[in-house]
This record gives sequence, structure tokens and C-alpha cells, in this order.
Amino acid sequence: MDTVRLEVFRSVAREGGFSAAARALGRSQPSVSQVVAALEDEVGQRLFRREGRKVVLTQAGQVLLEHADRILDEIARAMAHLARAATLQEGRLALGTTDTLACHLLPPVLAEFRRRFAGIDLRIETRPSPVIAERVAARELDVGIVTLPIRTRLETELLVPHADVVITPREHPLAGRKRLRIRDLAEQPLILLDRTTATRAFIESELAQPPRVAMETSSVEVLIRLVELGFGISVVPEIAVRRANLARIPLVGASPRHVGAVLPPGGASRAAEAFLEIVRARIHARG
Repeated sequence: MDTVRLEVFRSVAREGGFSAAARALGRSQPSVSQVVAALEDEVGQRLFRREGRKVVLTQAGQVLLEHADRILDEIARAMAHLARAATLQEGRLALGTTDTLACHLLPPVLAEFRRRFAGIDLRIETRPSPVIAERVAARELDVGIVTLPIRTRLETELLVPHADVVITPREHPLAGRKRLRIRDLAEQPLILLDRTTATRAFIESELAQPPRVAMETSSVEVLIRLVELGFGISVVPEIAVRRANLARIPLVGASPRHVGAVLPPGGASRAAEAFLEIVRARIHARG
């Protein structure tokens, strides 16, 4: 039972005749009659009976009309919903990113996305970059903005270089250095993010020996505070410590890292692509 037959059947019922329905639908009267006859054959019951010059619904026709109204109205609502989603008037976007990027890089992007696409239900989940990639791969998130590289088979897009700095208390012996390499930290007590993070994997891969881990945490903000209190030194994204009362020494000679996007199998949704366009434009504007 296709929707065309239901549309023709409903038009005959509303117009009270085959000729009137044909005019309303822009079809010939014989074609309308053929469609209704085929529908009656399909359901195995008469749907109309003649009363003078008009046709009226049989009991079976009245039952079918109730369902046809609901079916066709629901289809119309679905098509309208799809049209609004296609133009991003409504829909949803599940974004995954890290605490640091959510706090220090993405706020202008989020604000512009909300302004331009107010009908999109935006949900943000903050986790370490490898976890975000796993959730994107499982299609639990529509797009991830993460620190690269990470181990993943997903399509990735490099967006902007990720600058790391070593942070120390201002009175620390390394505080006066103009630049540092990872190997310079080998004997230092380090406060690091936990093993679920891309930053921890990066540091361990760059050191020739296991790091001296004084403390570990899952929060960059907690990590910075612990360094301020003198519990050790650390390596963090440069954007996270611009306001901290710490010495910030550029980290050089390490493998390059980037802020980038991870996309689910099959590519980004329309809402995710719109979000990425704003990210790219912001990065381009900042040079």
C-alpha cells in the first residue's frame, strides 16, 4: 500500500467524487478510478459506494481513511522536519572535545554556532582526546575536536598547530631557560595528566626513559594549580596557561602536534560540517 494510492483515496473521500478528485490532483478521472480500484483489490473490500451523483465511504473506507490521515500527515511532518534539518533550522550536534580546548579555544566558535544555528541542539562532551576518538568511531559523537596525533583509524583533519610549554614556579632552576627539550625534563619530578590522555602518551613517547611522575590528574586546571604550589613541573598546552602566575618555557625539538578534527565513518553530518566551517574560518582569521 503506497502513499500515492492513499493520497488519491483520501482526495476522492474529501471531494466526494472521482471527477472532483481528479481536478484537485491534476489527474485524469480514469486514472483516479484505476488507482482506487487497485487499492480496493489490495485491501479486498469496497471503499466507496454511490449515492446519486456522489460517492461516499463504506465502513471499510471510513476505517482506512482514519489511518490514511494519520499516515499521510506523519509523512508530511517528516518531510518538513527533513527540510528544516537540511537547512540547519533544527537538528542536533554531539560534539566531543577536551576540557582545555573547550575552555580556551572553542568558546568563540561555540558562541557563533549558537548565534547562526539556534535551532540546533548542541551537546558537548569533554573527555581526553583518545576517548573522544573512540566515541566518534562508535557514532556516539558527531565530531571530535582533539589533540593529534592519536591512534585512530578515523579520518582526521589538522586545524592548527598545538604549542606546548613547560611550566614551572618562577623560582624554579629551569624558569630562566629560553627553551627546553623533553630530555631536559627526564630527571625532574613531573605532574602529568593521566594515561588516558594524548598529552601523557606524547610525553612518554618522547622520553628515552619512564618519566618521574610526582603526581597525576585528569584535569589541566588542577595540574596547573599543583605546579603553582611547587609540587613539580609539567608540560601543558600553551593556551591553557596564559593567565597563570608561572614561568612558561617553549618546548622545542619534539614531534609536532596539532589541534584537529576526527570524523565518523562516512564523513561529517551537515551540522558537524557547519561547525567545522566556523572553526576553519576562526583559525584563518587568527592567521
